[in-house]
Amino acid sequence: MSWIWVGCAVLIAYSIEAMTGFGSIVIALSLSALLFDIQSLVPVMVVLNILMTGPLVVLHRAHIRWRLLFTIILPFILTGTLAGIALTPFIAAGWAKLLFSVLIIWFAWRAIRQKQPPQLASAQRNALTTLAGITHGLFASGGPLLVYAMARAGLDKAGFRATMLTVWLTLNTGMTLWFFIEGALGSYTEQILWLTPCVIAGALAGNALHHRINEATFIRVIFRLLLLVGSLLFIQSLSHLIT
Repeated sequence: MSWIWVGCAVLIAYSIEAMTGFGSIVIALSLSALLFDIQSLVPVMVVLNILMTGPLVVLHRAHIRWRLLFTIILPFILTGTLAGIALTPFIAAGWAKLLFSVLIIWFAWRAIRQKQPPQLASAQRNALTTLAGITHGLFASGGPLLVYAMARAGLDKAGFRATMLTVWLTLNTGMTLWFFIEGALGSYTEQILWLTPCVIAGALAGNALHHRINEATFIRVIFRLLLLVGSLLFIQSLSHLIT
């Protein structure tokens, strides 16, 4: 029964990412955390994310904004990630993550209240992308800030989704290689195989939904999903601090 719940969580979360381009791991972990320890599920969700993003990236490669990806996103987020890893011993991760979730909630709520959120200046976008890398290096949760920055970069919905999926495929492939080197994947083979059909179903459902919504609705969904992700991170962080 417990793994049926995780399967439902994966189906919902990966449908959302297939539709919008982000959110699968945070949402799946937040729902699964009701029955399981989060840390034990991270390798499973990372591998499952590759199984979904890989085919979608290949299928929608024509929409990837390669220039944006290689000249702005990857250089800044990778630099920030290295800085975050270096800062890890000096920062109380629990409180930092709680403050980070509050920041995401504030950003998302502010954007939702604006009828047409203006595009960010290059300096602001680059700073947020670097900060996304730092938070990713600190506690593997850099996605929300990057999504906020790119959602205001003037991308159409197809370009936004394809580019974000490529970022997650790149980062999670690196994480999977690390888990493999550390020997952290062998004990999860059965769970990964059992949950793979849920990922496939979620990818098909999310991809179909993506083509049914217009650009304006897509942007509204992005910021509301950011608000949800920030709230889930806040609940996770607060529960860890309390316990």
